[in-house]
Amino acid sequence: MAKPKKYETFKKFPGVRAYLSETRKTPDGKPDKCFYIRYKALNGKLIEEKIGWASEGITAAYAAQIRAERLRTIRLGEEPIPIHKKRKEAITFAQFMRERYLPWAKENKAWESYRREEELFRRYLEVILGDKALKDISPFDLEKVKSHMRKEGLAERTIEYALAVVRMAFNRAKEWELFQGDNPASKVKPPRKDNRRLRFLTPDEARVLLEAIKARSQQLYEICLLSLHTGMRAGEIFNLTWGDVDLARGLIYVRDPKNKTTRVAYMTEEVKRTFMAKVPGDPSELVFKDRKGQKIKKVSRVFWEVVQKLGFNEGVADPRMRVCFHTLRHTFGSWLVMAGVPIYTVKELMGHKTLAMTERYAHLAAEARREAVKEIEKVARQVTGGKVISLTERLGG
Repeated sequence: MAKPKKYETFKKFPGVRAYLSETRKTPDGKPDKCFYIRYKALNGKLIEEKIGWASEGITAAYAAQIRAERLRTIRLGEEPIPIHKKRKEAITFAQFMRERYLPWAKENKAWESYRREEELFRRYLEVILGDKALKDISPFDLEKVKSHMRKEGLAERTIEYALAVVRMAFNRAKEWELFQGDNPASKVKPPRKDNRRLRFLTPDEARVLLEAIKARSQQLYEICLLSLHTGMRAGEIFNLTWGDVDLARGLIYVRDPKNKTTRVAYMTEEVKRTFMAKVPGDPSELVFKDRKGQKIKKVSRVFWEVVQKLGFNEGVADPRMRVCFHTLRHTFGSWLVMAGVPIYTVKELMGHKTLAMTERYAHLAAEARREAVKEIEKVARQVTGGKVISLTERLGG
């Protein structure tokens, strides 16, 4: 049976008492005291409010002063706000992010998501919102964030991601009862963006890139080949286990960390030969690992070094036109559409959540049809032996 708590009362300060701790000590080695005040609320209910510890500088006189303030508030017909609620209301955005949200994100989100959110907070959100209490952050403050990030030259998609981090943080604060009221991010208009990746590789560029990567790293070559031939995202490849690889049927079961779904990818002969050349592990074992035998967290810097050496991004200012690892996946989708594969089939192979995400490739189908018409024109010239009216001109293109 637990021992009853020992309290010290003070004749000079009625309504104040202190709990004597048996384990906690003050800096001079004496038992620490936790001071409480007692008073009746407007509805007559007895309230006991914790004020703080002696080791934190709290005294009986200070506790009595706080109690007197509570009584004055009640005499004015108002309900006093306890200290613990005031502390909650005073928590700043920086405190909440560093002490609550980011540690939670590190434990519950994919590493790359956590890393990106931490970077956005540290580099762009903290400078505008860091010292503000959660309760004092307004939609106008978030407009300042947008303005600041635009001045720094950030893409609209990155700004949208930063606002999403704020929105998620406030949702968590509400869930953890550290914030009340409307989420300020819900009242901010998202930035208009055209962040569609436009750059894809030609077959010759893809061959040159893969050969250069293979000369530097066999594993990175296999990862790049897999993305180019199946459309798999980097995170999906890093999460791939041998239990997801069905060599007999030439299938890969893609467990998507982004959409939390599973789809099937189909092996090309080259991908199949790559898997057959590897020593398979247990079903739960990762196919690709870092040097420590752990899951890979990000694309190797070797990829970027090779891209730079090949000059793919030299003089390219538009980020949509720059070659990155995602370009391999985008190339897969682009080649499918240009080969005449129906857009819905492309959606399924890419693992897009909506058809709208796949329709960004539709213009490539139109270009492929235009090129097909040009081929017909060449045949027509051979048949007639003379000049023909351009079918593309007739079609208005």
